[in-house]
Amino acid sequence: MDGGDAVVVTARTRDVAVLCPVCGTPTAKVHGYHRRTVTDVPVDGRPVVDHLRVRRPVCPALDCWRQTFREQIPGLLERHQRRTVRLAWQISQVARELCGRAAARLARLLAVPMSRSTALRGLPLPQQVIPWVIGVDDFALRRPRYATSITDTETGRRVAVLPDRERATLESWLNNRSVRSDHARNAAGAPVAAAEAQHTAVPAERTAAKMVHTLAREVMVLDREAEEVEALIVGCFREHPDAAAITGEAPGGHG
Repeated sequence: MDGGDAVVVTARTRDVAVLCPVCGTPTAKVHGYHRRTVTDVPVDGRPVVDHLRVRRPVCPALDCWRQTFREQIPGLLERHQRRTVRLAWQISQVARELCGRAAARLARLLAVPMSRSTALRGLPLPQQVIPWVIGVDDFALRRPRYATSITDTETGRRVAVLPDRERATLESWLNNRSVRSDHARNAAGAPVAAAEAQHTAVPAERTAAKMVHTLAREVMVLDREAEEVEALIVGCFREHPDAAAITGEAPGGHG
């Protein structure tokens, strides 16, 4: 149906049995109907709006806690979505290649106006893989402020960034991810102790620093004495009567 600036499609589902999403019992008994309005892929530069009438079937199983449920249309609609599956896929591909602002500008030209936030929400979330072994390291945000980076040592993927490098923060992060308390305490204590060891004075550190300072001072004194001896040698050489002939200088001249 031509709706002016948009193409309007009116449809309804077929009267066939569907499966209960909880117990899997087939049923064709209908409790009621409701309508869904979704946006579809544009046609000839014009937006397409689908008005669908779907059923609310009744589950016949007496021991099933789900008495009624909304009928879903696989491949066309998903739960709580206002766009068809194919339109959502196209938007996600555009957003993946162009990101937010550019994707929104291109979508407007394709007769699918949306904001950049809407375009980014269409991107599928990456699968979160639970790491078996994690690496913990601290880094400076702005001295003396530090943060903690947690990475998956097998893949090198960054898992989380904690706002400081305190043991309690790391232990709390581990506990919130179902790590046993005793393991979390030990795992949190080891990297914190290693970080603190980097700022702990080692034995004889002051003695070694004093020796380096003394050696540097003696080298500077030796360098000044060498310059004085060199100047004395040059002066004695210039006083020799054959100095001008050796250097090729005019008598009484310099350089």
